[in-house]
Amino acid sequence: MSFKKILIANRGEIACRVIRTAKALGIKSVAVYSEADASAPHVQQADEAVLIGASPVGQSYLKAEAILAAAKQTGADAIHPGYGFLSENAAFAKAVSDAGFIFIGPTPEAIDKMGNKAAAKRLMIAAGVPCVAGYQGADQTDAVFIKAAEAIGFPLMVKAAAGGGGRGMRLVKTAADLPAALETARSEAANAFGSGELILEQAIIEPRHVEVQVFADTHGNIIHLGERDCSVQRRHQKVIEESPCPIMTEDLRAKMGAAAVNAAKSIDYVGAGTIEFLLDKSGAFYFLEMNTRLQVEHPVTEMVTGLDLVAMQIRVAEGATLPLTQAQVQLQGSAIEVRLYAEDPAKGFLPCTGHIEYFTPHKGEGVRFDTGVESGQDISPFYDPMIAKLITYGDTRTTARLKMVE
Repeated sequence: MSFKKILIANRGEIACRVIRTAKALGIKSVAVYSEADASAPHVQQADEAVLIGASPVGQSYLKAEAILAAAKQTGADAIHPGYGFLSENAAFAKAVSDAGFIFIGPTPEAIDKMGNKAAAKRLMIAAGVPCVAGYQGADQTDAVFIKAAEAIGFPLMVKAAAGGGGRGMRLVKTAADLPAALETARSEAANAFGSGELILEQAIIEPRHVEVQVFADTHGNIIHLGERDCSVQRRHQKVIEESPCPIMTEDLRAKMGAAAVNAAKSIDYVGAGTIEFLLDKSGAFYFLEMNTRLQVEHPVTEMVTGLDLVAMQIRVAEGATLPLTQAQVQLQGSAIEVRLYAEDPAKGFLPCTGHIEYFTPHKGEGVRFDTGVESGQDISPFYDPMIAKLITYGDTRTTARLKMVE
């Protein structure tokens, strides 16, 4: 089938990004928006726009029933979730399908399998994907954790099984520190994710954070599109991403790519997904998690492959086969992405609101600017402070880096 109209269940730069590809494919786009976003760029750029609620996300962008009502009202064929919000919500993906729409993403079952770190790690171990030593069992008593920690060794990480972003995460250096770490991590995880379930993992000291982009269609074809290095982070959040990884070799890329494809295949994955690995100084790599959606940093992969990942998502959701085989994937040049945030440096770089007086993104060869804001717009307190992404491309990493600082 061919989509005639797509609703984008998101806002900001990713909504604008999906709308841009939809237009290029001749597909009508529907934006949804909150009261705070009534005049936002994604609303202006879409062919149609529907108000779905008040400014807080719980009353708008997380309100599944309002999004589905907007899809019905406008006659959309499919719903693209973007990233964040409901993009990795298995119940939402199922609700989309049950309502008669196509969810541009993986199946609810695949999302569910990777939505819990403990369950995902058990699946990856069974599939033969390299995993760091740890404990991911159902018994969550302190006594079991303490015994498991003795076997794993210190230092180790305590992590929330149901979430990420650094919440519910603790580095534990000694056995004496473990009970307190379990208590605080469990409480933090329960408050943030509604579940206090934890896992333990051996701490990899100063690893690189390297992720592999995978893509699968409904005909059994799965490929990888190389890697992205996301090691530069702040508060456990990525801020700079690049492709290729500066220390990558062809042999290591082949091994990591094969492991990522195997991971996706083991859960019957469909669409765009990312397998995140920790890469240690010896060249060993370990499964970290899978993101069952398009990543914020997908543009660097697009720059080095020449592919439009959103277009591929749409075509796969329509039932088409992948447009290329693994042997046809070519990585050329180097790309770097930096995230731009609305923050106040005088207050420790805390998110800030305000009026954008002047905003003119730089243009030029090898320069891409993905944004969802414009001059004259107000930065709202209701949403993530990331407002744009600057991506540069060059024949070499040095060229891409120098374009970034021009």
